[in-house]
Amino acid sequence: MASSRSTAAQAPLDLNRAHLAVAGIPSEPAPVRIVHLGLGAFHRAHQAWYTQRAGDGWGIAAFTGRSPRAAEPLAAQDGIYALVARGAAGDTVEIITSISEARDGADLTRLIELLSDPAVGIVSLTITEAGYRLGPDGELDREDPEVQADVAALRTATLTADGMTATRGPVTPLGRLLLGLAARCAAHAGPIAVVSCDNIPANGDVTRRTLTALASEIDDDLARWIGEDVSFVSTSVDRITPAHHGEVDAVVERGWHDRATVVAEPFADWVLEGDFPAGRPAWHTVGARFVDDIRPWEDRKLWLLNGAHTILAVAGPARGHATVAEAFADDDCRALVEAFWAEAVTCLPDDVETVGYRAQLAERFANPRIAHRLDQIAAETTTKIRYRIVPIAARLRERGEDAAACADALAAWITAAVAVIPTADREGEAVRGAASITDPVAALLHLVGADLDSEFIARVRSRAPITAR
Repeated sequence: MASSRSTAAQAPLDLNRAHLAVAGIPSEPAPVRIVHLGLGAFHRAHQAWYTQRAGDGWGIAAFTGRSPRAAEPLAAQDGIYALVARGAAGDTVEIITSISEARDGADLTRLIELLSDPAVGIVSLTITEAGYRLGPDGELDREDPEVQADVAALRTATLTADGMTATRGPVTPLGRLLLGLAARCAAHAGPIAVVSCDNIPANGDVTRRTLTALASEIDDDLARWIGEDVSFVSTSVDRITPAHHGEVDAVVERGWHDRATVVAEPFADWVLEGDFPAGRPAWHTVGARFVDDIRPWEDRKLWLLNGAHTILAVAGPARGHATVAEAFADDDCRALVEAFWAEAVTCLPDDVETVGYRAQLAERFANPRIAHRLDQIAAETTTKIRYRIVPIAARLRERGEDAAACADALAAWITAAVAVIPTADREGEAVRGAASITDPVAALLHLVGADLDSEFIARVRSRAPITAR
């Protein structure tokens, strides 16, 4: 709902349900029917926004990841926040009330309680690609220390009416989800849909495989129940949502003090494939699309938008750029992106529209009022390269094509890695190790599965200004 309050002559009010009621905006929290893992800006700009617009009584209980910080200002505001859509011409403001509870991800007692409730029909995830704890083969990384620790914790956990008894609760997102699903199974609370909203190809299938593999380490009966009663929905999600801190003038001007404002671009898109055995909000009435085969739409977005973002994030900082808009305005960076787009679209089905989509992306990237920082995008680059660049290079090489633009993109990443441009990356130690050996180009390409053939490796080497040591 848009806030129509005009308070030019009044002091702004703290944003909470009591003050919304004073302003004449419906403020009662909807009953929780969705649990979300990964409370952050993107969830609040996307799934919570769609749920708000659907307006049919599906409240969200959103849990943070590692840190409780994201929940603290939201909880103080009863889960309410302002969403600012920042277009090139100005801002629009909506007050979002669909999050009924904002919780610390470590609040496992509440997570268990909610997932044991038959009224809860959906668990959605925005935990980033790295949150799935996948190995290079795309399967559960059983050697990951936190996965191993979660397995040990879950094997010894005892579920009671008051929560969980164990010396240590699970800390990975899927470990926590598995704990909640075990409680649901024990409570005979019925089927549920798990909806991944992360930028991973076939994210629903990945979640199903990874969660089932984790369950198999704990209890075969639990793994069997997941296979029978849990639906895994794949999605393609799209809305540029840069990190933002502090209050926004447009919100204050509408009469609100908000310490949890989310800033996003006006554009939003959501495509879903899968079943919802316990029901879902009427997302289809507010622009979400439900399809039988999500892969073409998923690939289009993952390659053209996210792939381009990754290229700008590895090439832009070396040229002094801090944001997408700055890097995209650089002729050399833009040429890298457009050449990559030209290769990527040849790997999409003919009936998937790309000309208008690329024009739209160029306009979105150039929006100077969206300060989408490259260092934010660069987090977990190693995983992103595997999903966004390497599959296109592999397809092109299989067809006998040179994949020159993919080689250029990989060379830009390798150059940044060897220069030790700092980024947050769970595989940072492996990247630094590969970057420091005698032939860093070959080692880094091997790390991401891009050592496709000797000719391609030579092409990347010719484009990376690095000499073997």
